Amino acid sequence: MSKDGAIRYSAKLFMMTMLIVDCFFVSLPARAQCVVTQDPPGKPRDSDAALSTVPATQPVTPGEPQHAFWDRTNLLLFSGIAVMRGLDYASTRNFQARGRQEILLPDDVVDNSAGFASLEAAATLTSVGISYWLHRTGHHTLERWLSIGHIGVTGFGDVRNYALESRHRAQSSRP
Repeated sequence: MSKDGAIRYSAKLFMMTMLIVDCFFVSLPARAQCVVTQDPPGKPRDSDAALSTVPATQPVTPGEPQHAFWDRTNLLLFSGIAVMRGLDYASTRNFQARGRQEILLPDDVVDNSAGFASLEAAATLTSVGISYWLHRTGHHTLERWLSIGHIGVTGFGDVRNYALESRHRAQSSRP
């Protein structure tokens, strides 16, 4: 498979994965709004007159959040993400200086210093935004694990970038 074909395949695989994950997370709040009755359907109730004065369902009130969004743990996790993204920028610049080629991003992005730094900042803010969304929908454990996963994956990439062997181009010999 050619390099372009592999990149296109990876992009399609990533998009399909994100679509499946989005569908899963969108269905969770909808599933939480289902009303569960205690009596099986079709069973007649003993005192319809007494039940007519009592509402059939209790109003659903959202529970108190388990923690504030900007608590100490999230601040540390978001700081860790920012540090790892900064190291990603530095490690990518380092391996480019050693003659390596970035394969995940186009050269137009990576060769533009401001553009690449903006991309790293956008990745950090996107992670914070998704964590906020998970927090607001009550997925507090996923909120934390998203940040932990982001730090782990980015840290792995940083270590890999620094561990790559240098590939300096052969210099032309002068006669």
